[in-house]
Amino acid sequence: MMVDVRRVKLPGVGVLHTFVTDDGGKVGVIAHRSGHSDLITFSDHEDGSDVTKVSLRLNEDEAHTLAELLGGTQITETLTALDQIPGLSIDWFTVDYDDHIAGQQLGAPGDRGFVGLTVVAVVRGDSANPAPAPDFKVFPGDTLVVAGTPEKVAKAFSFFRTGEVASRVAADAPPGG
Repeated sequence: MMVDVRRVKLPGVGVLHTFVTDDGGKVGVIAHRSGHSDLITFSDHEDGSDVTKVSLRLNEDEAHTLAELLGGTQITETLTALDQIPGLSIDWFTVDYDDHIAGQQLGAPGDRGFVGLTVVAVVRGDSANPAPAPDFKVFPGDTLVVAGTPEKVAKAFSFFRTGEVASRVAADAPPGG
């Protein structure tokens, strides 16, 4: 018998997978973009008088260990395979009030030294703005969906936070900063 797993994207957080057990219990796993996972179990009894909830945070190694102990699942293997496309990283950056990019125009990644990096979309509330133009204004709470090499994605995230473009050549940087 196949277990019906529901998958819901949580913009800026990760992905929630849930299913209901034969005895009516509910199980959920939130796979966070940062790599850790939350294992959640809860059961609702008919009269509502006895509700049990458990939440457990697992780091990446602990989550893999638990999956192996439970025998692994088809969905875990599928997601792992998707994450292993060589040279491609797709990640989400949620804009906070103190981030450099907040209140700024998105700009063209290539003009900022991020050739080969693409902002796929900006998610605002319940709506996505696919392929945003360079003059698209970014606000706190927006989530930028970015694709490129892992190194370029990391550099872009650093720029979104600080406004500084990290340079590989330290000699180009002025003394003290």
